[in-house]
Amino acid sequence: MPKTIVSDNGTEMTSMPILKGAISTGTYIAPGKPMQNGFVASFNGRFRDECLTEPLFSSLAQAGAAVTAWKED
Repeated sequence: MPKTIVSDNGTEMTSMPILKGAISTGTYIAPGKPMQNGFVASFNGRFRDECLTEPLFSSLAQAGAAVTAWKED
């Protein structure tokens, strides 16, 4: 079984079987329903508020350093 599946909501013939499979395995999070996985929604909010809100990063290296410092803190 693959670890992840990325779907672009393709044609009906492919998207519906993928959607049914995701629902049956409990891995589907409906659009606009972040509380179906509250831990991830909470983490994303904290990460955005504490690490990404204020600074403007001038490079990918600078952003990586800020994320690493936040993670270690």
